[in-house]
Amino acid sequence: MRAGFQTLDDLPKRNATQVKNKWRDLVDEVHASGSVAVTHHDKVEMVVMDVATYRGFLDLAAEAKAREGDLLAELSAEFDQQLASLQAPDTHDKIDAVMELRGDLTGIVNRPKAGQSY
Repeated sequence: MRAGFQTLDDLPKRNATQVKNKWRDLVDEVHASGSVAVTHHDKVEMVVMDVATYRGFLDLAAEAKAREGDLLAELSAEFDQQLASLQAPDTHDKIDAVMELRGDLTGIVNRPKAGQSY
């Protein structure tokens, strides 16, 4: 079960003929269980659900969309911050100085350390 909803395999099933011939029974079952899978040749083709279940899916989708927007805003702010640091007036000189070292870190105050046990 995901987020309070049953998987397709766990839903009660009715074939298309039963749905057509016994609509009222299907409606009663949907009200009792929330959703019913409708099959055609033993393959689930659709799910009939009650309004509360549908609204639950809409709420989950809206929450996911909001989280997505928040994450994108956070990533965008982080990108803007890093871009701003690259556009600082002295960035070019700092990069040139690092490149001129060619791996020689003699005299560097904040030398990189290898591993956690260094």
